[in-house]
Amino acid sequence: MSKKANSHKKATAQHATVNGHLVDLKHVVKIYEGAAGRFVALNDVNLKVKSGEFIAIVGKSGSGKSTLINVVTGIDRPTSGEVWIGGASIHTLTEEQIAVWRGRAIGVIFQFFQLLPTLTAVENVMLSMDYAGIVPRAQRAQRALHLLEQVGMVDVAHELPAALSGGQQQSIAIARALANDPPIITADEPTGNLDSKTTELVFRLFEALATSGKTILMVTHDSDLAARAQRTIVLADGEIVA
Repeated sequence: MSKKANSHKKATAQHATVNGHLVDLKHVVKIYEGAAGRFVALNDVNLKVKSGEFIAIVGKSGSGKSTLINVVTGIDRPTSGEVWIGGASIHTLTEEQIAVWRGRAIGVIFQFFQLLPTLTAVENVMLSMDYAGIVPRAQRAQRALHLLEQVGMVDVAHELPAALSGGQQQSIAIARALANDPPIITADEPTGNLDSKTTELVFRLFEALATSGKTILMVTHDSDLAARAQRTIVLADGEIVA
């Protein structure tokens, strides 16, 4: 097997584990250099997550929560240390390989939904399938509608995001994250812009996903929600303290 083919195989082996762990961060350091100087966002972070765990990540603003999620998804590269996700050594992959791997292995949910305003709900979900190329083209519309049904949004499948509430948009974003059936879902403050009733509905979706076998890493400022996760990780000054 060629070196390029082998790298691609590593990049897409999303269901493998390292010593039984789907996520394995080893001595990860992330340092940002800017006009204001040197900022250590993550300092010698070690983290192991088993398949099917529902993890809440909490901490004060600037503690490193979002950076930790970004390192797991490959959006940020560690300054040093190793990042193993689903058997792939993410810290060794090229940007192109990371993009391919992320489309297959990670479902990313953002606080501000990030739906494309000119696409309908079903088209937003299908777009993820178009990028990854895993689901056959003829099956994408049907799968997108099925996912929207799972999150209770099939009735608004052909609506544009502007016509929908925040909770509806976040539910559609969850359906989009599931489009390519990734083993890991990451969510950075997914309920930060939602009212309490909608927050509960969205959180129950995450609980159902975890029950179905998805691994979930959720950053939250809500201590009540964090307490309901299977495990809570507390960050302070770039370090895991609890």
